[in-house]
Amino acid sequence: MRPDWSDPRLAGPSAEDFAACDGMLRDGSKSFRAAALLLPRAIRRPATALYAFCRLADDAIDEGPGDAATVARLERRVERAYAARPIDHPVDRAFAETVRRFGVPRSVVMALIEGLSWDAQGKRYETLDELCGYAARVAGSVGVMMAVLMERRSADVLARAADLGVAMQLSNVARDVGTDAAMGRIYLPLAWLREAGIDPEAFLARPQFTPALASVVVRLLAEAERLYARADAGIAALPAGCRPGIRAARAIYAEIGHEVARRGHDSVSQRAVVPARRKLVLLAGALVTGSGADNLAAPALPGTAYLVASAAMSQAARPALRGAPPAWWNLVGRATAVIEMFERLGRVERSVVRGP
Repeated sequence: MRPDWSDPRLAGPSAEDFAACDGMLRDGSKSFRAAALLLPRAIRRPATALYAFCRLADDAIDEGPGDAATVARLERRVERAYAARPIDHPVDRAFAETVRRFGVPRSVVMALIEGLSWDAQGKRYETLDELCGYAARVAGSVGVMMAVLMERRSADVLARAADLGVAMQLSNVARDVGTDAAMGRIYLPLAWLREAGIDPEAFLARPQFTPALASVVVRLLAEAERLYARADAGIAALPAGCRPGIRAARAIYAEIGHEVARRGHDSVSQRAVVPARRKLVLLAGALVTGSGADNLAAPALPGTAYLVASAAMSQAARPALRGAPPAWWNLVGRATAVIEMFERLGRVERSVVRGP
């Protein structure tokens, strides 16, 4: 039986540590934080700790020197967390306890760090498969880790969780074409650019939106939509109390692509943002909408297969979460969740929205 992390008598990370994790996501990861409101508390807290560590690692690359020394420091932080000797930082303490309690495979976390090291190297991707290999590391790994937190280690469910992570990353790539170019980065498949008559180096030297570039973004978003559809079967296989939160995350990130499309697929001169009110609608819909997909057994993407195998084989299946029924099974719980979403998203909307 899993410990109830809401029990204050439990040893481990303090309430202040989890509050620090939540605070980190409040400004930098609004889409995840909004979707996390629909996760059961027993999953929400460790998921927040996990995502905060991922955010911390990502920021270390994007906002720091992003060199080999930065990557080495991140690897040491992971090693110390798995040795139960985390550095004296609230996110590291919460992360170390999360991976210990839930048996998150270290190899999956290290895949994330490898993907971030590719960012530090300014690596580019010739084909869609190569881009998906990168997305598998920086986002598919997170999907696999979330499935492990939810006690799902079958290869089929893990493969769909990885699909969802990759789809989310492809949505982000489509949204951030201009932002990335301003940093000297390009993630769109280089072969696709050349097929559209775009020289990658010339584009980076002078980023401009063109119909040809729009055609590349359209192709990428179509691939993201395909993977979102594949992921639906995996969401349906999650514990009932976890499905609304993951459906919400899927809906919000897919909406990024829809917003890009509404702007004519121009993600160079503007950056698509999902408005807070629209997020609220998507969150409310996630409480009642089912998946209905039937492709659970589709093979894993080539880039995510090793993550799926690692998590499926790392540990025998653990017993399912037990305890009180989740709040989503009763009307009072549903109403309370929606009220909480209104309150939190209202504060987000009154602030300067930085996007998902």
